[in-house]
Amino acid sequence: MTEEENWDIVIEPKRSILDVRLGEIWKYKDLLLLFVWRDFVSVYKQTILGPLWFFIQPIITAVTFNLIFNNIANIKTDGIPPILFYMAGLTMWGYFAECLNKTSGTFTGNQGLFGKVYFPRLIVPLSVVITNLLKLGIQMLLFTSFWLYFYITTDKIAPNFVILIFPFLVLIMASLGLGIGMLVSALTTKYRDMTFLVGFGVSLLMYASPIIYPISEIKNPTILMVIKANPMTSIIETFKHAFLGTGSLDLFGLLYSAAFAIVVLFIGIIVFNKVEKSFIDTV
Repeated sequence: MTEEENWDIVIEPKRSILDVRLGEIWKYKDLLLLFVWRDFVSVYKQTILGPLWFFIQPIITAVTFNLIFNNIANIKTDGIPPILFYMAGLTMWGYFAECLNKTSGTFTGNQGLFGKVYFPRLIVPLSVVITNLLKLGIQMLLFTSFWLYFYITTDKIAPNFVILIFPFLVLIMASLGLGIGMLVSALTTKYRDMTFLVGFGVSLLMYASPIIYPISEIKNPTILMVIKANPMTSIIETFKHAFLGTGSLDLFGLLYSAAFAIVVLFIGIIVFNKVEKSFIDTV
């Protein structure tokens, strides 16, 4: 190849696992947006209610939690109206869980596409995170409408300046979901059992997060330590503290969650980058 020749793509032999080439993602930004649109539209494309399910699902879940955990199990909600308390936790948890669940199937769900054309594989899990960000925005509108209603009609809601760090909380959740999801997606190329374990693990982790109960109700120190070890705990608690005035603002817990997210995202990208080179031979 002469110096005058300029190629769009240069096929090279092996490269280091640290050679992630994040700059390529910007070159394929149009494809990224196309994947985002595809993921957003395809979910409810042939349904009767369509995008209304973005509102219906959290409402039904919050009502069910109210009936079971508040009315039957008599679990307190720190004086906050139960529906609003559950919806606050579900709004944050839903974004993390969706990011994790969808990114964990990156290789197995797109093997046909990956085997035909080249593009930065990292675009697919990134598109999932961005798509779910749009869903989070819609569900935040729903939460805000309930929040405003109870803020006007009751004196139990006490929002504060911590609301300003909400984008930081979303960033931590996105990093957690993306990092763990990419790790799982890499493992599922060889161990399909991980597909079943992810759904079970996410459901189990939800009950280890302060969604159906406040931290103040946990009296057992061992259980409390386990719950606080969950990086989603401080995120949900901070969100409730910011918007509802309940929960706790644990700066150390937030730093722990942020550090955990950075580490797992770094490891996830490295493992994802390594597996993408040879996964087509194993899936």
